[in-house]
Amino acid sequence: MKAFDWQRMALDKVPVEFLAEVALRSLYTFVLVFIFLKITGRRGVRQMSLFEVLIILTLGSAAGDVAFYDDVPLLPVLVVFVTLALLYRGIMWLMGHSEKLEDLLEGKPIVVVEEGQLAWEKLHAENMTEFEFFMELRVNSVEQLGQVRLAILETNGQISVFYYPDEEVRAGLSILPAHCTTAIPPFRKRGSMPACAAAS
Repeated sequence: MKAFDWQRMALDKVPVEFLAEVALRSLYTFVLVFIFLKITGRRGVRQMSLFEVLIILTLGSAAGDVAFYDDVPLLPVLVVFVTLALLYRGIMWLMGHSEKLEDLLEGKPIVVVEEGQLAWEKLHAENMTEFEFFMELRVNSVEQLGQVRLAILETNGQISVFYYPDEEVRAGLSILPAHCTTAIPPFRKRGSMPACAAAS
């Protein structure tokens, strides 16, 4: 085999006319994915659960194969899409009637900050680093942990943050990047404990 053989890299043994078929196959899979998403409902990527991401990955694999493999026929891929659409709708219906199944497939929300105390072990159990968690808090306009009464890691990976009223904010661990830290007013009341990481 010759290295950097542009003919092999570009087309190999595929005739140029097959490129038009690839374009048609790509349009076909695009329409199937579009219809699937319309049927299953509009949800952003950040709103997807683990189960829904698995469905999308399976669709992507089927769509990719039929788009450029000449030996993959079109109708079996249509069957894959219809089967997954029915499976998705069926599972959603079952989860609406079974809390246990919903917990199994979607997971449960996890409290990671309570009364200003951060539970490191819960973050680590969910494979989330401190850097990622602090970034999510900063997106929610949090400067330091003393502002946070409750933070919940949702099943879609987002963080829901509930704040202390201004008069109840305590001094706490700063989560700002080192290069932009600023003096934070010490909201700590006399006798109050600073917010920090919970003991593991």
